[in-house]
Amino acid sequence: MRRTPLLYWLIFTGVTAFAAVLLWHFGLIQQMVVSDRTHISSLIALLYIGASLHCLWRTIIISREEDAARLAGELVAADSRFLALGKGGPSAAGELPDGLITAHIRNLATKASLQGGTRLDQTLLLRGLAGQLRGSNHFGSFASDTLMKLGLLGTIIGFIMMLAPIAGLDADNRGALKSSMTLMSDGMAVAMYTTLAGLVGSILIKIQYYMLDDATNRLFNHAVGMTEVHVVSALERQSAASK
Repeated sequence: MRRTPLLYWLIFTGVTAFAAVLLWHFGLIQQMVVSDRTHISSLIALLYIGASLHCLWRTIIISREEDAARLAGELVAADSRFLALGKGGPSAAGELPDGLITAHIRNLATKASLQGGTRLDQTLLLRGLAGQLRGSNHFGSFASDTLMKLGLLGTIIGFIMMLAPIAGLDADNRGALKSSMTLMSDGMAVAMYTTLAGLVGSILIKIQYYMLDDATNRLFNHAVGMTEVHVVSALERQSAASK
């Protein structure tokens, strides 16, 4: 069964959104927003949404590249005219679907036509293709780390807010003691809620980008197998026949 990256992202995001709706229904999100006087947890939520949208954008790109790569592979495997060498490259390559894999096939064909029948090595071209496929996927690590650090920052600020009233605490003044306990509980709430938001947001972002990286690796492996089996062998055969 074919695994579609976009479908997996939609399923994961749907489950996450359902959980968020439940938390909102029971008032837990509202309680977090009200209790967090620093608004760090709200900032974490906004950054999480932004990172998720970036992951969606990258997932759509990889899904389109996967569809184009599979179609290009089927066409090349079924009809060798797509790799027929002419001046400057394959004469029918324009009929292949646009995409990074198709561009890689065109580069291979052009390289085969220019180097004059020697063994075709696509190592450097594959390195470039891998970098193009990954694109800005590394943003996921940055976003996950940022959410975690914001959660830790909220923890530190919360503990500072919690411990600050102790310095001037007068044990004989019951009013001041009660006020200090209130401030300490507010600081503890900030520390706990921001830590929780940072940890949960970081984990969810890591899961999303793990699925994206897995889809990218599968696409690259498909491109390597398809080009080695069908493209490189066909181009080398054509080059040997033209001698």
